[in-house]
Amino acid sequence: AAAPPPAPRSRRPHWVTELGHQSHDAWERALASLRFVGELVLAFGRLLRGRSDMRGADFAWQLDQCGPRSVPIVSLVCALVGLIVAYMGAVQLARFGAQVFIADLVTIGVVREIAPLITAVILSGRVGAAFAAQIGSMVAAEEVDALRTLGIAPVDHLALPRVLALAVVTPLLAAYGAIVAMLMGGLVAVAIFGVEPLAYLNNSERALAVEHVAIGLVKAACYGVLVGIAGCRQGLAAGRSAQAVGAATTKSVVQSIVWIVIAASGLTVLFQRLGW
Repeated sequence: AAAPPPAPRSRRPHWVTELGHQSHDAWERALASLRFVGELVLAFGRLLRGRSDMRGADFAWQLDQCGPRSVPIVSLVCALVGLIVAYMGAVQLARFGAQVFIADLVTIGVVREIAPLITAVILSGRVGAAFAAQIGSMVAAEEVDALRTLGIAPVDHLALPRVLALAVVTPLLAAYGAIVAMLMGGLVAVAIFGVEPLAYLNNSERALAVEHVAIGLVKAACYGVLVGIAGCRQGLAAGRSAQAVGAATTKSVVQSIVWIVIAASGLTVLFQRLGW
């Protein structure tokens, strides 16, 4: 008997084909994110008109989960970052005998850039991942389908209170983290480099202008909204298995950090161009 013909070997697609598929998938993900942002904007409009399915109790619960429970980790990380910034800056300033300007370096850098960025990254891992896991588990358990059956919009009921809670809490946590970082920087300047405490306080007060505080708070609010959008979007787009929920949690952290870095770069360039 004749031998059976060999099975055809699977050919790997050409690299141009793979690039096309990846580009198409990236475009589809970008469109899905834009659609979700549009749904959130419409949900916020319904909230302003008093026609939203969002409950005040859910918003208060998310405020408690995102804010007070994040204070310990924000305190620890911001204190260590303030120590690093003060020490590294003081080493360079000490060459010129200008250790007193540590206060200016720490105050402006922490308030404008570092505290909002570090706080948002912390919340992306602690809160954004929790949002994706919670909503993804509800998708897997068909609870989101039950909400739609009852005529309740999942974006209004699940995503809107979480995003609003992060928009409110993130600037407060960033302001608290900036204070902690400045105190730690003052401790380094006074205890290690011999700066007078009163001189450090005076320089910090002079450097802490209103525009620096406003820019830091605006950046923190923007980062918080991005973290909430990434977590809720990945949670609602998760599959109906435990593996899919885990993948959605990982994607939410990665996506939120990428968005935060892009937003930080764009806002920094924009404010510098405007002379702020």
